[in-house]
Amino acid sequence: MEDDNYVDAVLEDCREKMGKAIDHTRSEFSSIRTGRAAPALVEKLRVDYYGSEVPLQQLAGIQVPEAKLMVITPYDKGSLKAIEKAIQNSDLGVNPNNDGVVIRLAFPPLTGERRKVMVKVAHTKAEEGRVAIRNLRRAARKDLEAFEKDGEISSDELDRAEKDLERITHEFVADIDLLLHHKEQELLVD
Repeated sequence: MEDDNYVDAVLEDCREKMGKAIDHTRSEFSSIRTGRAAPALVEKLRVDYYGSEVPLQQLAGIQVPEAKLMVITPYDKGSLKAIEKAIQNSDLGVNPNNDGVVIRLAFPPLTGERRKVMVKVAHTKAEEGRVAIRNLRRAARKDLEAFEKDGEISSDELDRAEKDLERITHEFVADIDLLLHHKEQELLVD
């Protein structure tokens, strides 16, 4: 019965890490522009703040008063120019409007061509997620094979565990495909 503990521990650890890969992919998708203003588009933007790279969400409050407008209010007025520069250097495709107190971002509707580019970006992010999941599967498989080699589990248990691992992998890849499908719909239908 102890043999199952080795297998269960490896599979549970793998499932947990694959869940984190899904969460990461979801957060990557939230940073892809859809034509609507959303704080997730700029929260993780790195700002050069007195010589160190800091996420924008630590330097400013972010509000979305309208669907196409975002207002960024720096906690320190001295960081206004640095935040504006970070937005200009990002791939958002939006020009910041600085009035000396807040930065306003007006999001124009996405063109058909820009939507297609954003869909390609989403596909790239999804593939990165799938690769991460496959790499986790490979690492878990190596752990299981090491247990078999050390005599901790039998070859039958290894076969069963590999089938379970494959099933888990397919579940998580399907989750990424579903996230991608929803993001495509969001990008193409506005």
